[in-house]
Amino acid sequence: MPRHQSTRPQPSAAKPASPPIFEARGLRKVYHTGDLDVVALQGVDLDFHPGELVVLLGASGSGKSTLLNVLGGLDIPTAGTLRYKGWDLSGGGERTLTQFRRNCVGFVFQFYNLIPSLTARENVALITDIAPDPMKPEDALDRVGLSHRLDHFPSQLSGGEQQRVAIARAIAKKPEVLLCDEPTGALDVTTGITVLEAIERINRELGTLTVVITHNAAMAAMADRVLHLSDGHIIKESRNETRVDVKTLQW
Repeated sequence: MPRHQSTRPQPSAAKPASPPIFEARGLRKVYHTGDLDVVALQGVDLDFHPGELVVLLGASGSGKSTLLNVLGGLDIPTAGTLRYKGWDLSGGGERTLTQFRRNCVGFVFQFYNLIPSLTARENVALITDIAPDPMKPEDALDRVGLSHRLDHFPSQLSGGEQQRVAIARAIAKKPEVLLCDEPTGALDVTTGITVLEAIERINRELGTLTVVITHNAAMAAMADRVLHLSDGHIIKESRNETRVDVKTLQW
């Protein structure tokens, strides 16, 4: 369980009074499998604001990953509306979603999806070569504490280092939104803390709206806001007055 007091509390980076950049109303997602309908989201309403660090907390099957995929434009809702800065993502079509994914959002997944034959620098350059206004790969890797590993291949990096390369790749295009799907799920506690520190630093220094999904309740203390999901519903919302220093998290 996390400690509820930290010697170095982190002030909230969020500005709840600012206009939301994400607005979802009545989001519903149904997957059709043969004669079976699986309802993954059931009427989700939410707002996300610039600079927030939000944790989506829930057990496996609660709808977390489906919600993240819809927010990131990887999937479209069956019903409801989703707007990003007034941009309709729920009915805009594939061209709109492709532009959104390319320019506005970065993804970090549980598994790193690095190209084995490319160095850390080259893996990040895959994004910077196609982004309109990217940071340099070296700068992105420095942001996650890997300036000394630029020319190492994934096989020469630890799991935590590979995940930090994946984070650097996600932020190199300077996205306004960073979506993280169980980013520490394949890591031990010590390595996971290092990865969470990198995510928190990006949110704090760049002001990137950051959404982290997890089943690990200990991670809730690092967030500005926590949304609890169950059976496709948001069943509870809570806010932390201060964000606990990631180094103090325990699970």
